[in-house]
Amino acid sequence: MRHGYGQFKEATPEFLRFARQFGASDVLLNTPNLPAVDGKWQLKDLIKLRVSVEQEGLKLSALENVPTEFYDHIMLNGPRRDEQVDNMVETVRNIARAGIPVFGYNWMPSHVWRSPMAVIRGGALATAFDLEHAESMPLTHGREYTEAEMWENLEYWIRIITPVAEEEGIRLGIHPCDPPVEKLGGIPQLLRSFEAYKRLVSIVDSDSNGIEFCQGTFSEMEDAAGGGIYEMIRYFGERRKILYVHFRNVSGTVPKFHEEFVNTGHVDMYRAMKIYYEVGFDGFFIDDHVPQTYQDTQWGHRGRAHAGGYIQAMIEAVSKQGEGR
Repeated sequence: MRHGYGQFKEATPEFLRFARQFGASDVLLNTPNLPAVDGKWQLKDLIKLRVSVEQEGLKLSALENVPTEFYDHIMLNGPRRDEQVDNMVETVRNIARAGIPVFGYNWMPSHVWRSPMAVIRGGALATAFDLEHAESMPLTHGREYTEAEMWENLEYWIRIITPVAEEEGIRLGIHPCDPPVEKLGGIPQLLRSFEAYKRLVSIVDSDSNGIEFCQGTFSEMEDAAGGGIYEMIRYFGERRKILYVHFRNVSGTVPKFHEEFVNTGHVDMYRAMKIYYEVGFDGFFIDDHVPQTYQDTQWGHRGRAHAGGYIQAMIEAVSKQGEGR
């Protein structure tokens, strides 16, 4: 198990040196600022990105997300679906051929929704969600979509892209819908529950059909209450479906929650980390987003240093305990 940093879009020396100096081994870039040529990423640009990370002594272990306009017609069965499928297949092939082993993405045409921020420990600000506030928002794509058609769209895509991923030796994982509620803006939030993820990984039984395990979002699910989050970690971890982990904590579950510092919230993070170790998880953990703290940068250098140090200490603690030291 390893610690990584992510949630930045460019492999600048400043970000990479921060990651290296604060003890990370892995880097994840989220929707990196790459040229989009006819709705896809080019191999040469992806290779340059990987090399720039490696020059700082780090590994580019995953890319997370492409621009939504690369595949919104795939998610919603729009008129450009076939064109976008071809472009996404080429993009996934290029990511793999550039030497980047994991691609994480999402199935949220309406993106992530949040309510006004919450004030937490010491006056820090954290993202929050209240379903009552969200239900007053308008439709995002002109009409109401059904669960059945959204599942049909997802299954169509998974059956196409998984054999491509197997052929290229890359693993793909989908982030849970955040917030994990039934519907937002007229769009069903498909991946909002334990059962939904069981259905996802059963569409095609393949090592390439995995999960971008945002522990924060899984912890927001109704299923997470009463210890359910630990069951989900163990279930998918034992089946080698967890590609990497967003190791963050939250105050509770839907319909109302807010984010917390990594060492507060309703999830016992030590217990969670022990389960990852026990099931043999061999990927990396990132902090995801962090609360806004006093005089921090927009990216959150102080908050991420705190979260990263906590993650590294947790990995060391459960590993040494497991080894009997």
